[in-house]
Amino acid sequence: MLVAAAVCPCPPLLVPEVASGAAAELDGLRAACAEAVGALLAAGPELLVVVGDGPEAEVWTEGGIGSFHRFGVDRVVRLPAGGVEGPELSPALSVGAWLLEQSGTQLPTHACAVPADTPADRLLGLGEGLAQLADRVGLLVVGDGSACRTLKAPGYLDERAEGFDAELARALGEADTEALAGLDAGLCRELQVIGRAPWQVLAGSARGTGLGGKLSYAEAPYGVGYFVATWS
Repeated sequence: MLVAAAVCPCPPLLVPEVASGAAAELDGLRAACAEAVGALLAAGPELLVVVGDGPEAEVWTEGGIGSFHRFGVDRVVRLPAGGVEGPELSPALSVGAWLLEQSGTQLPTHACAVPADTPADRLLGLGEGLAQLADRVGLLVVGDGSACRTLKAPGYLDERAEGFDAELARALGEADTEALAGLDAGLCRELQVIGRAPWQVLAGSARGTGLGGKLSYAEAPYGVGYFVATWS
């Protein structure tokens, strides 16, 4: 059963070694993420599952390793309490592993990569399955909002982006599983939202649990919507 979840964004710039001289610009976001992961751990899960975007549907159950070599940084991260079995973690999951590494947890941890084009019904079903993996499951769900918030954003400016992110922030802050389950895949693709699939996994996991939400960060540095929330 899902007992808690932490929602965090997954820009590689969260990792100070990647951000280098610009690291201080995201100190507030890092602090919010650390607080959310702390709340997740305080709920007492016996199993953690990191869910994030990936090019292929993959699952890591015996540990996993990720790196930031593609960004020119010799930095490696590992899922807690596991080895290095399976393929390398996706970039999003690598950020999730880094967040857990910062927390110091040694709880058994699985990871699940979900491609951006996965249909909603499959994601919701996957979430239901993850929630049944243990009596007390905690999810760390990593994903970004629209990348079209400003003229300098990766996806340029789209006037729909601000409204989309505002509704998304509300849904994450209120643990509104139905709103997340109903996210439009086509619109998310147009707005370059990479969190749609992970958030719908969360919606499936949390249905019927009565979890409440708290939003602690909702901003768009670099023109990309970043959100931090806790469900407990």
